[in-house]
Amino acid sequence: MDTRKVIIIGSGPAGLTAALYCARANMNPLVLAGVTFGGQLMNTTEVENYPGFPHGIQGPELMQAMVDQAKRFGSEVIFDDVMKVDFSARPFKVWVGSQEYSGETVIIATGASSLWLGLPSETKFRSKGISSCATCDGFFFKGKELIVVGAGDAAVEEAIFLTKFATKVTMLVRSDKMRASKIMQDRVLAHPKVEVLYNKSVVEFLGDQSLSGGKIKDNVTGEVKDMQFGGAFIAIGHKPNTEIFKDQITLDQKGYIVPADNTKTNIEGVFVAGDVRDFRYRQAVTAAGMGCMASLDAEKFLAEHERRV
Repeated sequence: MDTRKVIIIGSGPAGLTAALYCARANMNPLVLAGVTFGGQLMNTTEVENYPGFPHGIQGPELMQAMVDQAKRFGSEVIFDDVMKVDFSARPFKVWVGSQEYSGETVIIATGASSLWLGLPSETKFRSKGISSCATCDGFFFKGKELIVVGAGDAAVEEAIFLTKFATKVTMLVRSDKMRASKIMQDRVLAHPKVEVLYNKSVVEFLGDQSLSGGKIKDNVTGEVKDMQFGGAFIAIGHKPNTEIFKDQITLDQKGYIVPADNTKTNIEGVFVAGDVRDFRYRQAVTAAGMGCMASLDAEKFLAEHERRV
């Protein structure tokens, strides 16, 4: 079995940028992209905040271009899911089904997945009026009334950010209080363009080709009323894709990888990049930047290891 210089797990902006840099450094990276490659941008229609595209680009088109660019310089990309890893000793072992691969270094770039409400109508209107990222998509909702579903700091931040574009933002909180910090609650409650409705839940989204409103349930009385709005932002959290790294890599309470130093993890030779460790920014451009950093750190690690040997 050949031992690769670097194995990259994940194929969002972080993983594919790491692959590009590793390939150009003659590290012949193996990218285990997953059956569904490209990360969250695959569910984004128009991307207008990624540098170099003044007229925007479709999310899937951008990710396919990243795959093609990584391949051009020698990356091998396998579109299958990693089932198991063993980081107990170098070379590290990674399994895709029954196929075992080994690598002198590993870059983890598996990203995080947005949590959704789980409504069939939510799936229907995703990217057609429903989003999970205000900084990504808020610009497209200029002049509309919007709702934000959520009660934490992230939901408050989304609501306040959306006031730059919306005529009104309504926060729907399913209980009788928010989970956000006191300072964030004070900020959103004082904002003239934001209304907070407590004990409210969306039970169905409405519309024809695009979102036009929803059925809102009062969780105290059980009454359901129609509400009109031009966009919905779901801000109930994210789940890092780290299940296969439990007991291998240090994770925080929410499951995000804890970096030991920049892109380094607690395992020497294993690096991390993108949303799998970044719960603050969660942007394609920051993920790509970390992918670059992880590749340079992996290259430096290999060079130093070869000198020691």
